[in-house]
Amino acid sequence: MASWAALSSSIVEYFQGEDFYRCGYCKNESGSRSNGMWAHTMTVQDYQDLIDRGWRRSGKYVYKPVMNQTCCPQYTIRCRPLQFQPSKSHKKVLKKMLKFLAKGEISRGNCEDEPMEPTMEDAVAGDVALINKLDIQCDLKTLSDDLKESLKSEERKKGKTSKKAESNDLIQSQNIEAKLGSGEPSHSIGVLTVPKPGKGADLSKPPCRKAKEIRKERKRLKLMQQNPAGELQGFQSRGEPLSLFPPKARSNQPKSLEDLIFESLPENASHKLEVRVVRSSPPSSQFKATMLESFQVYKRYQMVIHKQPPDKPTVSQFTRFLCSSPLEAENPPNGPACGYGSFHQQYWLDGKIIAVGVIDILPYCVSSVYLYYDPDYSFLSLGVYSALREIAFTRQLHEKTSQLSYYYMGFYIHSCPKMKYKGHYRPSDLLCPETYVWVPIEQCLPSLENSKYCRFNQDPEAVDEGRSKEPDRLQVFHKKAILPYGVYKKQRRDPSEEASVLQYASLVGQTCAERMLLFRS
Repeated sequence: MASWAALSSSIVEYFQGEDFYRCGYCKNESGSRSNGMWAHTMTVQDYQDLIDRGWRRSGKYVYKPVMNQTCCPQYTIRCRPLQFQPSKSHKKVLKKMLKFLAKGEISRGNCEDEPMEPTMEDAVAGDVALINKLDIQCDLKTLSDDLKESLKSEERKKGKTSKKAESNDLIQSQNIEAKLGSGEPSHSIGVLTVPKPGKGADLSKPPCRKAKEIRKERKRLKLMQQNPAGELQGFQSRGEPLSLFPPKARSNQPKSLEDLIFESLPENASHKLEVRVVRSSPPSSQFKATMLESFQVYKRYQMVIHKQPPDKPTVSQFTRFLCSSPLEAENPPNGPACGYGSFHQQYWLDGKIIAVGVIDILPYCVSSVYLYYDPDYSFLSLGVYSALREIAFTRQLHEKTSQLSYYYMGFYIHSCPKMKYKGHYRPSDLLCPETYVWVPIEQCLPSLENSKYCRFNQDPEAVDEGRSKEPDRLQVFHKKAILPYGVYKKQRRDPSEEASVLQYASLVGQTCAERMLLFRS
């Protein structure tokens, strides 16, 4: 038996899903079914292992659909960023953003394919009452109260914007090195910035080539005509490139995602876009300073995009689902500079927040939780743009932390047309709901056309290798003591809870069952 004080582990309460509830995807009033647990605290490694078994979090509530019973089976999907190449439609979105930033051009074309998740509370509709009840036991109230106080304060200070604080925050966000390894990172991951005014290039035209470069090219072609065999040798001796083509033409390689995102802007660009990552749990000072503005963007998003009445997007709803997280902040020396845990990726346009991507940075992936944005900027296709930025961010993190190489996009729902867009980020894989192995999406789609629920692993003999094999080794947290379930059940002698505990063990797998603490009252 171990003392609680001696360990820092995940602590969860499991709740068996016995009923069907309203589905946030197909709106079936009694079609959705899932099992869930309230995570009082959770390590990033445990959550990584859980999402690799089909779990997903909404605030501190972690849930797993009952795949063969729910109306809209939800398959965990991950993209492989290291091999990712943007599609034509992705490139159009990136070019649209660059044109807007460079010249203020607004394209109001067809936005039918813009991704739109259901509201976070719709995704866990059947468990909202439980979440409300359990919120009382967590630290959510403090964060919620802070925001409510900010709202009151804003009313009192209307018309008196604190320009000094805003300026300081911008400076802090750009001072990357000062924040590396700190407990509250707030660093810019990419700035499309406006340099000093002056004559700039027109992005709609091919890039200008310097006169010197053109002269070299002419000389090279002339030499080639005079002495085809000796041309390369002559230019090599002067350290010139071997190619006979101008810089842009000599590479047949397509532009990388980073090339497209960070294409240089003219000096007199119309707008400035900055992307900042701020730790949301525990809330950093930068997160707290921008929480009110972030909430106002969320409120407008819910009202315009999801047609909610003005009184429905509440402070408690916002903090519960999008700010509160069970994930412990971890900053190991071999991890990413910003550390692991939960973050908000804020998109700042000309000094104001226009979109926020809620993400978790885990040992092997960046996991997308949710996105909300200012509806006034819907023409920028911010859902697609933010996904591409998060893929690029994953690639950036991979440079220092090599095992962090996947981008998890949540759930892929083939039966829901608005959720199929996630399959457009290739290459990607879907998680087999029975054996928990990853299968390329191309191999899964034919089966999904025939049936909503599918086992993707084609080997009929394959089993879940991480399944619970020794449930008695499961760790229980009872009366401030930690003990194996085998010892706990002998002490309690209450067979009524055994079915629930064994189901929990089967769903989280042997590794997590032995590492996480199952709270029993």
